[in-house]
This record gives sequence, C-alpha cells and structure tokens, in this order.
Amino acid sequence: MTAKRVLIMCTSANKLKDVDTGCWAEEVCAPFYIWKKHGITATIGSIKGGEVPMDDASLNPPFLTKEVEEFLLDDEAMKGLTESVPLADAKVADYDAIFLPGGHGCVADFPDNAALIKLVEEFAAAGKVVAAVCHGPNGLVNVKGPDGKPLVAGKKVTGFSNAEEYAVAKENLVPFMLEDKLKELGGKFEMAKEKWASHAVVDGKLATGQNPGSSIAVAELVAKLLS
Repeated sequence: MTAKRVLIMCTSANKLKDVDTGCWAEEVCAPFYIWKKHGITATIGSIKGGEVPMDDASLNPPFLTKEVEEFLLDDEAMKGLTESVPLADAKVADYDAIFLPGGHGCVADFPDNAALIKLVEEFAAAGKVVAAVCHGPNGLVNVKGPDGKPLVAGKKVTGFSNAEEYAVAKENLVPFMLEDKLKELGGKFEMAKEKWASHAVVDGKLATGQNPGSSIAVAELVAKLLS
C-alpha cells in the first residue's frame, strides 16, 4: 500500500498590513511529526514557493514547542520549509489531503487567492481530506463545496476564536473575525470552553483546529481520516 500524502500549504506573507508576521511554526512542525509517526508523507508548499516566512514569536519562548525545536534541528524537514513547493505547481492527484496551517500571514494571502480557492475546491470535489488550523480556515472562507454552497455550510467547524483574536490584540488588524465569518457562512462553529485550550473537530472529510495548541489534535484527526 502506498503511503498517504498530505500537502501542507503555508502562507508566503511576512506582513499583515504593516505588522511583521508569517506562518506559525507549531502549526507546521507538530502535524509534520504526527504524520511521520503514522507513516504519512507531508510535503510543504506555500503560496509563492521557496522559503516560508515564519512568525518570529513562534520560534521563541514561550511559544517554542519541543516539535518546533526538533524541526529546527532537522535538516531534511527544514529543507521543506526553505524550498517549499509553489502553489502553482501543486496538483491534487499527488496528495490525499490538503492542510492549511495558520499564523497571521495567511490572513493576508489566503482568503481571496483564486488559485488556492480552486485547489481546495478540487480536493473537496475529489472526496479528499481538507484540513486547517487556527487562522488557516481563512483559506476556506471563499471555497465552495461540490454542492455549490460554502464548503463550511452546515458543517462542524472551528478556527481562531473572537476571544483569542481580542487576546492577541489583532482584532483591528484582521479584515474579519474568523469565528464570525465561519458562522456567517453557515458553519456550526465550535470552540473550547477556555481560550488556548486544544479543540479540533471533524465533519465528513473536513477537519479543523481552533488555535496553535490544537495542531496535534487536528493532525491526529487527519491521520484517522486517511487510515
């Protein structure tokens, strides 16, 4: 049996308006190792390809996790992050799932990206797994399901909550609050009782996680869907 393959599609934006940001390291590194443990191959892509911009905060305490530390010392894994596959070269046929990690960078280059929307719609139409964590669901807000309705409509879904956005004081920086947008699209938004607690949900072939700490949980859901 051939190994299952996941495309991790990252942001290429290192700024949101005039604030430095990028991809949130934990949301790439933790799933990468979870899938490796399950014998699933993860390929890192990004909107523009090449080096993925990382949010500095995610590479330093208190947000530096053991998975991120391990990843930074893993030459092969790091090569994936510095030589990521451009979105333009990503083909649905090569993968069993697409995963959108967050970081505020993706707020800038995910929602209205026609090529990303088309790619995610192709994954959904092919009955493949679509997954996202934290701000990653920004890449789902303009995606239609095979029925022509918003992909998240009528589905259990989660993402970075309003309470968490206010907690990081970025509510005036983002073009919309992700929780509000997912609800507006008909998503059945779920969240943890407390801010920053791990929370991941699955509905059919759609798996989403609430915040950086939900990365492992959503990666495990994806592994289960691919098993």
